Parts: sequence; C-alpha cells; structure tokens
Amino acid sequence: MKLLFATNNSHKLSEVQQLLGGLYTLVTPADMGLTEDIPETQKTLEGNALQKASHIYGKLNVACFADDTGLEVDALNGAPGVHSARYSGSDKNLAKNVDKLLHELEGHTNRKACFRCVIALVDGEKEVLFEGRVDGEILLERSGTGGFGYDPVFRPDGYECSFAEMSAEEKNSISHRGKAIEKLVAYLREKPLSTL
Repeated sequence: MKLLFATNNSHKLSEVQQLLGGLYTLVTPADMGLTEDIPETQKTLEGNALQKASHIYGKLNVACFADDTGLEVDALNGAPGVHSARYSGSDKNLAKNVDKLLHELEGHTNRKACFRCVIALVDGEKEVLFEGRVDGEILLERSGTGGFGYDPVFRPDGYECSFAEMSAEEKNSISHRGKAIEKLVAYLREKPLSTL
C-alpha cells in the first residue's frame, strides 16, 4: 500500500520510510508530478504540518501526511523552533544552522534542548495531529557524521553520544520523529486509509 508524504526532503523521506517498515510505501508529491515548493508559513509546528498536508491534499485530492520538526533550546527561549530549517537563512544550509546555534550558545551553561515533531494527517475532512518529543542537550561541538540537521550537536538524555553517532535504528527507536510516527502507525492500523 502506498501513502503520500508531503515532503521534498530526501533525508526525512528515508528516515520515515524506515520507521514505517512494510506497512506503507511512501510516495512524495514529486512522484505524482507535483514539484512546487510546499508552503510552511505558520508560527507553530502544528500549523506548518497542517498547512503542508492540507496544501498537498488540496492539489492532489489524496490522503496524505506532513510533518514539521523543530529544535527548541531553553537558553534561546525556544529558538530556533519553527525556524530550525532556516535558522541561518532561507537557503536551509544545515552546516550554517549548526554554526549559528553553537555561536548563539557560547557562554551559556544551560544547554538543555528538545526536538519536537508534529505530524498532520489529512484525509478529506479529517485532520489528525500526532506529536513526538525527545529531551537532551546541545553539545559544545559536533560529534559524529550520521543523521542530518542538528544531529551532530544533540545528545539525548540518558545517552553518552549524539544522534549523529547512533545507528539509524537506535536513533529511530528514541527520536521525536520515531515517537510521532509510532502514533501515526497505531492510528493507521485502527483506521486504514484508502490509499493510492
């Protein structure tokens, strides 16, 4: 069975596909001929996830889901939050985002942070939200080469290594996106969608 995931992010696509296992095969709007940018202009993760899923549903009239994820840092009053992907500018440069974060945290002893992921599922008139969260702290410097985004500087509570030093399986078992996907999967098992 196929399920439409409203994303243009290949890292996110492969991570979510791994989390879903064989329950669904993910397809993207591009796979269905829709290559435009997906809007995300809301002020919350919930708003952005719903905006993206609703936009693609409106274009393709197929049940779909979207996610929005943010890194929220205590010492920065929750920043970068909803602006995580564009923290250093509109070009979504992952390395520059991490550089800016480390610069902003210079001199701060409180490095507590959390990753939050909100998934919005839109199927006709039905809209359902699922949230996952993982708490941890921001390291003083990058550690590890796996994952993507802020993974090299985020160490989850209870672990001695960053997300970027974990295997994909280990990260997915505890990650914010993993927890949100678990809730989505539980919902889909109870209420299967009419799929592509």
